[in-house]
Amino acid sequence: MELGWIELSGYRCYPEIRVEPAPGVNVFVGDNGSGKTSLLEAIGYLSSLRSFRGAPDAALVRTGDEAALVRGEFVAGERSLRVEVEIPVEGRRRVLVNGKRPSSRAEVVSAVPLVAFLPDDLDLVKRGPSQRRDYLDDLAAGLWPSAGAERTDYERALRQRNTLLRKEGRRADRATLDVWDDRLSHLGAMVIRRRLELLERLEPRLSALYAELGERPEVFTTRYEGAPLGPLSLSDVPGLRERLLDALGAARGADLERRVTTVGPHRDEVVAIIGDRDLRTRASQGEQRTVALGLRVAAYEMLREEKGATPVLVLDDVFSELDPGRSRRLVEKLPGGQVFVSTAREEEVPLVGTRWSVAGGRVTVREGE
Repeated sequence: MELGWIELSGYRCYPEIRVEPAPGVNVFVGDNGSGKTSLLEAIGYLSSLRSFRGAPDAALVRTGDEAALVRGEFVAGERSLRVEVEIPVEGRRRVLVNGKRPSSRAEVVSAVPLVAFLPDDLDLVKRGPSQRRDYLDDLAAGLWPSAGAERTDYERALRQRNTLLRKEGRRADRATLDVWDDRLSHLGAMVIRRRLELLERLEPRLSALYAELGERPEVFTTRYEGAPLGPLSLSDVPGLRERLLDALGAARGADLERRVTTVGPHRDEVVAIIGDRDLRTRASQGEQRTVALGLRVAAYEMLREEKGATPVLVLDDVFSELDPGRSRRLVEKLPGGQVFVSTAREEEVPLVGTRWSVAGGRVTVREGE
């Protein structure tokens, strides 16, 4: 998969630009604040329909403009996929894929495999559980279109149940809650099953990657903690819907009091363990960073194997965070494909490719490239 071209209008610091990247490595060089990350963010947005920086859509619109436009075309062999997004300051965005509205965000995520390495990837193992849940859910959506649809349906049902709780509190109609409980338990079990399937596939892969990217071989394992079901594994899947339904019933009093849904995969935790140590609390930052790198490399490899095509790769100012040894080992793990790199110091990037200058809302290829 390659990005043939991208056009931005009213996006972040860009009034209007068109970039036609090279098929291989593209290194965007510029001072901090010049717009390098914004360009990579726009590339990622075309594949995921959201900012990898966690920014709301309205923040992507250039100050003074009413809307931003992001367009691009991805090519894989003889197949092309044109994605166009209009992002207004207010109201709903408009998305077209090859001129038609996609059925869901998951349709786009599955069609355009892309993996982004980010400076804050350390949060995957160091911070709260939401980053680990999102990593699993995003990877599942990229691997299996139905997984993305299941997650979308779960989040929609969760919002509707929470809206009822927030508006009505203890006056909420019990029969209506019964309907939402049944829906949430059904969809929640499917979301958890996808996560457990991914963890089973990730564990041996992460153990091998840790040894290759790190300093010593150690076994990587995980523990999935269902809220409030406790540790879960694939062997628990057959009865999981019923257990979730019972848990929602048991928590209903608390939910009515707090006006929010307290049970389900949106509250679950994934504990990462290296050797016999909890990665969050008993590992060095170097070990944490190695596992975070391994998680991204694993996603890249799994998408390539499942899709039969090399994903687009985004490296946002990653090499400044790595020592030379880890930088070299990371590069060795990445096979040929289209790569986008941002950096303020190009000498830190151990990759050969097309260099671009980013400054003043413009992106220009270096002379001689």
